[in-house]
Amino acid sequence: MNHLIAPSILAADFANLQRDVEMLNKSQADYIHIDIMDGRFVPNISFGIPVCEAIFKHAQKPLDVHLMIEKPEDYIQAFHDAGAATISVHYEASTHLHRTLQKIRDLGLRAGIAINPHTNVQLLEDVIEITDLVCVMSVNPGFGGQKFIEQTYTKVRRLKEIIADANATTLIEIDGGVNIDNAPLLLEAGADVLVAGSFVFKSEDPIHTIQELKNVQF
Repeated sequence: MNHLIAPSILAADFANLQRDVEMLNKSQADYIHIDIMDGRFVPNISFGIPVCEAIFKHAQKPLDVHLMIEKPEDYIQAFHDAGAATISVHYEASTHLHRTLQKIRDLGLRAGIAINPHTNVQLLEDVIEITDLVCVMSVNPGFGGQKFIEQTYTKVRRLKEIIADANATTLIEIDGGVNIDNAPLLLEAGADVLVAGSFVFKSEDPIHTIQELKNVQF
């Protein structure tokens, strides 16, 4: 399978969000990544359900919603109704993770688990078979533009082994500090989906930058 690109709208111009979403529609992006932050699970507040709904009205790409919030299970239905195609909840925020993943799948969405840099991938073994995507945080969650954590490569390789051992079809998504230099190394390690925020939206030509990421070989 060719790798997928999910530009993160967190790095877009919030005063021109419709313009930036329409730009992504014209690009080779596969998903639009939406980071939801509550100021409690992570030390920042981004946006919530109304903004997700507004993006959905203009988006022609599936919405990849990443819930960096406490009690994510309470908001699954709301984000489904707001247009999410994938919902990822944090392992660290989900007391009843199996139940939450099943709830997402029962709504016909792809179920994802996001993990912080300190979280061991071995902890996912018991739920990997009902997980459609694992979002590996390669920076500490809460803010865009952070430096990529090099340990991520090893973590992705271990996770790939867990997925293979379970004979699962789970995709590995990398979120944080992705650029044209580390993208080939991430794909070689086993990544399937690359999230890119600042690298895309702060470039002179975001559509070309997305194309470059899409064309990366390893």
